[in-house]
Amino acid sequence: MEARLTFRYDREADILTLEKREPYPEQESEELGDDVVARLNPTTGDIESIEVLFFSTRLLRSTLLELPVTVELRPAS
Repeated sequence: MEARLTFRYDREADILTLEKREPYPEQESEELGDDVVARLNPTTGDIESIEVLFFSTRLLRSTLLELPVTVELRPAS
């Protein structure tokens, strides 16, 4: 079963999270650059979520937000 992508914004921490699954303790973290953190599956290395730090300030600096990842989007069935 494919996971759906969810977006969460934590105003207090100013973090936008895009996730395919809820976080869990075994997930590994990797800084992708420019204050973007990926949470990885410890077995496969697949990205399971992305955290964009300082999200609102980033939007104030620019109208474009590019993430350092590639994706394949398909309609959820």
